[in-house]
Amino acid sequence: MARCPRRSITNAAGLLIFGALLACTNSTPSGVPAAATGEWTRVWSDEFDGPAGSRIDTTKWRYDTGDGCTSGNCGWGNNEKEYYTDAPENIGLNGSGQLMIVARLAPPGLTCYYGSCRYTSAKINTRGKVNAAPGRVEARIKLPSGQGLWPAFWMLGSSFPATPWPQCGELDIMENHGSTSSGISSAVHGPGYSGNTPFVRGYALTNGSFADDFHTFSVEWDSVEVRFLVDSTVHYTVRRSELERFGKSVLDQPFFLILNLAVGGNFDGDPKSDAILPATKLVDYVRVYQPNQAN
Repeated sequence: MARCPRRSITNAAGLLIFGALLACTNSTPSGVPAAATGEWTRVWSDEFDGPAGSRIDTTKWRYDTGDGCTSGNCGWGNNEKEYYTDAPENIGLNGSGQLMIVARLAPPGLTCYYGSCRYTSAKINTRGKVNAAPGRVEARIKLPSGQGLWPAFWMLGSSFPATPWPQCGELDIMENHGSTSSGISSAVHGPGYSGNTPFVRGYALTNGSFADDFHTFSVEWDSVEVRFLVDSTVHYTVRRSELERFGKSVLDQPFFLILNLAVGGNFDGDPKSDAILPATKLVDYVRVYQPNQAN
């Protein structure tokens, strides 16, 4: 998500790391779901089953809360305007097998780095719970729309924060400008290729918008390359040799997963109208795969 994370983090005991850190050089055929080919084994998932109003499974996820202020650097590194909460108004299960992340107008009395908070939303991650080793990660998501919204599905290297950003590495599986609901982008960030990274590519639907229905966003990576997919179609591939033209490759490591819905800031600007709220991001599932032993 092209940001400098700044949070104090303690790794929890019993952290699960799936897959070996050995290089896996067998690539999945473009356009073919890895799970369907038998090349991957699912090792972790959250299907978000449960009664309406249920909280997230905290054995799998943790909340990030606040306005991102640490050591004077606020707005999560991007001048964002949301205050992340763990309140049921902002995050919970909808009873239909989906996670809801809802951006809303902030209630009175909540203070952000810029004054009275304008918005609330939610952000969760698997830091200290599960790391996805080189393999495949995917989520089926229905996006909100509206200028100023910034829904994302992304990952940070598991060595963060001991290894600071961008050295820790970041894979942006899906980011969306709320003002352009028919398009998303994917990116790689690392040492020498961070922020306005050269490794970013957009993908646009030929018909409709990502707010009309669910779509599957995936990443597959190994020591040789990283591949980003939308609905099982590879739309962007970055090879290790390309990364190493700018700095050290970040592909030889596990990552933890992040889901959030930001509001305002550098990516899509601040909302021009609060009529876009409440805005809901729906997540049908998140799944982690590792390569089969035979591969």
